[in-house]
Amino acid sequence: MDKSGVQESKSPSKLIDGRIEELGGWRGEMLGRLRALIKQADPDVAEEWKWRGVPVWEDAGMICTGETYKAVVKLTFAKGAALPDPSCLFNSSLEGNTRRAIDFREGEEINDEAFKALVRAAVALNKFKAKR
Repeated sequence: MDKSGVQESKSPSKLIDGRIEELGGWRGEMLGRLRALIKQADPDVAEEWKWRGVPVWEDAGMICTGETYKAVVKLTFAKGAALPDPSCLFNSSLEGNTRRAIDFREGEEINDEAFKALVRAAVALNKFKAKR
């Protein structure tokens, strides 16, 4: 079976496990830590694997995507512009009307509680919009 066929047969969670392992180093550690925080904030979160290799977390709609680049691990919140961000975590993609992102760089600390609050706010917004 070709590589793409193998990927398609694996669960999204296994594919994300593989990405974290493949990245290794600080980027793998950061993506793994952010994933754990998302799961702590929302135990009902569903993991998806979209667009040929992007981890996605959903609950009543998309919460965020996890992209990895050479210098950053980027979490893009699908409805980030509508979310309260009192701790000013968003530091990327600030110009749009819908999405907002957080670029995490090597050695940066994560404000765990503020991040989990942001995830919970994204889920609450998704559920509110789903009810309407």
